[in-house]
Amino acid sequence: MSISKEFELVGMQEVSEVVGTTLRLMREYAKVGMSTKELDEYGGEILKSYGAKSAPYETYKFPGYTCISVNEEAAHGIPSDKKILKEGDLINVDVSAELNGFWADNGCSFVIGEDIHNHQPLVDASKKILKKAIYSIKGGVKIADIGHIIESEAKKRGFKVIKNLAGHGVGRSLHESPENILNYRVRTNRERFRKNTTVAVETFISTKSTIAVELNDGWTLVGNRGGFVTQHEQTILVTDQAPVILTASNGIWD
Repeated sequence: MSISKEFELVGMQEVSEVVGTTLRLMREYAKVGMSTKELDEYGGEILKSYGAKSAPYETYKFPGYTCISVNEEAAHGIPSDKKILKEGDLINVDVSAELNGFWADNGCSFVIGEDIHNHQPLVDASKKILKKAIYSIKGGVKIADIGHIIESEAKKRGFKVIKNLAGHGVGRSLHESPENILNYRVRTNRERFRKNTTVAVETFISTKSTIAVELNDGWTLVGNRGGFVTQHEQTILVTDQAPVILTASNGIWD
């Protein structure tokens, strides 16, 4: 959305603080032996305590308050009491919500317990690449150029990107224009970031796959060639200088 009034900025700051805090607390709460359903319900209670509504449920009737993807799941994992977190699991928590008519989105991949499967390099790459990409954004910068940064930085580290998942505009709804802030460069895309707009920028860094495909449950996405995927996401306000990280309360770069 385009921010033109003070109350709009305040509204985006408030909902972003809520989703960022919820993500941080869920990450701290997650532990070996816990079901993803329990983790999701914990997040749902936090959102409710702020008067916020789960965006996936409100928008798509998603069967959970948050998306929780584990190991080979790339995105949109359904919380389940049968899915128990184990030592060394790679987990992604994606939290988005609506509060007082404003929407924000953020996500984070991390390892549960000890990194016995060596997922941490993939996690670290995703976090660092997102930071570099976001701090390259200001009004007038081509969206395609940010995609190029993400893909080229992934390649430098020996990883790939998922090409059919993307960041997006956010504010008055969960997904707004620009609809495709992709993780690679589309040379024909001349669209540029606009000053005073709010967008959710996210990385999808993978070990093997380049396309996410949907499972039979109608929600869960996995890589087309297997392997693992990490995602990190922040909602930001684009300026003519450094962007404002609205969801900084998630602490994913701490």
